Amino acid sequence: MLLNYSQTGQGPNVVLIHGLFGSLDNLNIIAKALSEHFTVTNVDLRNHGHSFHDDAMDYPTMANDILALMDHLGITDTHLVGHSMGGKVAMQVAMLAEQRVNRLVVLDISPVAYHARHEAIIHGLNAVSKSPQLNSRSEADKLMAQDIDEPGVRQFLLKSLTKNSESRFTWRFNLAVIAANYNKITSNINETHSCLCDTLFIKGNNSDYILPEHKSAILRCFPKAKAKVINGAGHWLHAEKPQAVNRSIIDFLQ
Repeated sequence: MLLNYSQTGQGPNVVLIHGLFGSLDNLNIIAKALSEHFTVTNVDLRNHGHSFHDDAMDYPTMANDILALMDHLGITDTHLVGHSMGGKVAMQVAMLAEQRVNRLVVLDISPVAYHARHEAIIHGLNAVSKSPQLNSRSEADKLMAQDIDEPGVRQFLLKSLTKNSESRFTWRFNLAVIAANYNKITSNINETHSCLCDTLFIKGNNSDYILPEHKSAILRCFPKAKAKVINGAGHWLHAEKPQAVNRSIIDFLQ
């Protein structure tokens, strides 16, 4: 099975990979900017967006999904840009097929294992899934607010709320599989060797996803890694500071 994707632009190839609970729409602001210089392939990861649902969800498996799509599209080599979980998928692609990755951009994530930090989100999402009398998105928002304080996070999640064939609200992402594989999602990438592709890690200065103690792991995996900090941005740096992030990506890839 192939991942759902969209393509825009002309020029050297760039593949964009979104994060957990997201979809390709989340990176459209990057896709639009890059499409002026590159052929941009924006993907929905498995169990997300309009891509297929499957019980397996680990980084080598998700990386092989990207490689299979590249094969299908005739993309022999490409730049990769990934945010959060998508950044880990991009790093895993580079580990599995370094010769097919020209340059790698990782948005606000390290190759390390993380402590669980989405329990409240998963609880709130499950509350919506288990509510049989849900009549509107605003009701879903109020229900999630019992677990998820940040309105911006709830609005991001609500982008994946849709109606099924029975006109009941349901999540487009595969919540059950994501929850079952959460330990794999928060784990480190499968480090097979030191990848020598040119790599840029972009961090939001208000985010705690890339920390000083991650430096040794980053340089062990990607010895040629460089870093860029976006001031005034958190984990959702591409949404909070799109011009600065897009400029940093384009400058690095060109």
